[in-house]
Amino acid sequence: MTIEVIAIRETTMDEHLYLVTYDIRDDKRLRRVFKTMKGFGEWLQLSVFQCRLSRRRHAEMLQILDGIVLRRTDALLIIDLGPADKVKPRVVSLGDKFEPVAREPIIV
Repeated sequence: MTIEVIAIRETTMDEHLYLVTYDIRDDKRLRRVFKTMKGFGEWLQLSVFQCRLSRRRHAEMLQILDGIVLRRTDALLIIDLGPADKVKPRVVSLGDKFEPVAREPIIV
């Protein structure tokens, strides 16, 4: 028998929806950024992720990415779309349907 624990990081009011896009010049750093981003958000296409993050997770993501990205050659943009539960992104999507990241419980 296993016991599942649902951990709530912070309230949904503290979470914002972010769009993260990057242009990394080195393949090794590119793979590291991609792997890092998979831990923080949902991959949309090529070098674009959407993330639903609390302030703490946002700061953690920034700290990790800052250790990977070379500021002289690479580019990384993090766009804050606003409070995750209130933002209604207006997106034109040709092809796959775009859905904002939904809040999901974390099972530990």
